[in-house]
Amino acid sequence: MKTISIEHTQLSQARWCWRELIICNVIALLLMASWLLPTTRQLWDAFDGWLFHLLNAPLANHPIWATIWAIGNMRPVDAAIGLVMIVTIIKSDFIFSGAQVRRALYAFLALLLLMLLIRIALFDQVLKLLQWKRTSPSLVVDGAVRLTALFPGWAQQWALKDSSEQCFPGDHASVLFIWTAMLLYFARGKALFFVWLLTILYALPRLIAGAHWGSDVFVGGAFLSLMAFGWGFYTPYVAKAQNLLERLTTPIIKLLAKLPLLTKLSLISGA
Repeated sequence: MKTISIEHTQLSQARWCWRELIICNVIALLLMASWLLPTTRQLWDAFDGWLFHLLNAPLANHPIWATIWAIGNMRPVDAAIGLVMIVTIIKSDFIFSGAQVRRALYAFLALLLLMLLIRIALFDQVLKLLQWKRTSPSLVVDGAVRLTALFPGWAQQWALKDSSEQCFPGDHASVLFIWTAMLLYFARGKALFFVWLLTILYALPRLIAGAHWGSDVFVGGAFLSLMAFGWGFYTPYVAKAQNLLERLTTPIIKLLAKLPLLTKLSLISGA
């Protein structure tokens, strides 16, 4: 896609980019259509079964491997992953300069909000209308390895998750992919490799545990993230949201800037 010319600290422009917007929407709709149409749905179902057995079966015979992915599916680890995603955005001169990190964070938060609105106001309503319901492979596939069965104490103590009664679309994947799309748009060199590596690592836990089918992630999650990214970055939405958040948070930033230790953070100093 064509790269938009942007100001050093703006990261976005308040204008419509119709070509890129249409491309994002077309790709998202084609992905969804491929999952809904009977002929191509058979291909997705075959892929789902193959991927689940490939990733889940080794848990049965490799205790250390199972332990690693049980930890990876704990709620506290989800929170830690979210923190790493934020740090990747606000770390000065990693992907964004010190002068850019605050607005980059605002852009990410604005995209998350837009994706949430698309999910609640549009996608969830379609799911209800068409009565779509999809259960995790860990609950329906014979011989599935349940991490909650292997580590029953962890399931309650650490909110270990390996199943869902409604697993489509993949919510974790949609958040991950919107982060990925935004950073890939700006990352170069080693940072680009780092973003791809984290994306792969962060997408695996729910797939290995059987909480999601592959198409929950690569169709449902990708659909939501493409729609949000397209309607966010290729319209005036992100630029206007950045300006609004800048105005709303300026008094707080000024107060925090009076604390000596916080002034070293580019998020606070803006440099």
